[in-house]
Amino acid sequence: MKIAIFGKFYRKNLKSSIVTLLRVLGNKQTEIYFDDQFYTSIKAQKNSNFKAFNFKTFKRLDNSYDLLISIGGDGTMLRAITYVRDFNIPIVGINTGRLGFLATIQKDNIQNAIEDILKGNYRISERSLLTIKTEPENESLLDFNVALNEIAVSRKNTTSMITVETYLNNEYLTSYWADGLIISTPTGSTGYSLSCGGPVIMPDADSFTLTPIAPHNLNARPLVIPDSTEIKLKVSGREDSYLVSLDSRITTLDNNATITIKKADFKIKMIELEGESFIHTLRKKLLWGEDKRN
Repeated sequence: MKIAIFGKFYRKNLKSSIVTLLRVLGNKQTEIYFDDQFYTSIKAQKNSNFKAFNFKTFKRLDNSYDLLISIGGDGTMLRAITYVRDFNIPIVGINTGRLGFLATIQKDNIQNAIEDILKGNYRISERSLLTIKTEPENESLLDFNVALNEIAVSRKNTTSMITVETYLNNEYLTSYWADGLIISTPTGSTGYSLSCGGPVIMPDADSFTLTPIAPHNLNARPLVIPDSTEIKLKVSGREDSYLVSLDSRITTLDNNATITIKKADFKIKMIELEGESFIHTLRKKLLWGEDKRN
């Protein structure tokens, strides 16, 4: 089994998690590959704990890999999809961050979780993605123009709001006068969109959400739409440009640019362990069971 291990950067609190992971994988018939930049940050700490393990490094993935393990928080998982792309590589996250909606393996359960995965005791949850196209084209978006959580437009270098003229399947919807607009997948409904008052959506729902960011008009509410919808945006404001973000990746567009957003033609395969579910994660992470009346 060929396994890739990805992390954004090395911190001391990752040490025990990595060692535990390598010990489990080392006892199995696996080929272990570390992300090249992640391993460089590990070596910079001159940590000798990892020298006893046999592994190689990678700069890019291909469809020969059987699994990608992300070590970090949800942000690390979002960055990991830029490596997984459309190779159909299942992905799972070890949570060393905070909330952990995407990275669901806790540090005290690494051994049992990885052993279950190697035995095939898991389910695949396929997650929809958003893709973006701009006119004129933006070079920074050409290499990998998809997002797992959300695509958002927002104001730049100003305290003034922007106007986001919005069309659904070429039919005019409204012009949001706000700090920005979030187009969220079901996976991203528990992220930025939720913080701005958007609804929680089950991962297998065939829908996207439009959530305005601090709208001037209080009757501008989040809107759930079918994921077959093509969304077109035209942004204007006092500044000549604005920001567009794909998960954690950000670029700048000019006000004359037109954005087209729609469902990507592939999905990300996320691993769900036996006994885990999105509903269980909701109750745990949002503390829905804390009020004993529930």
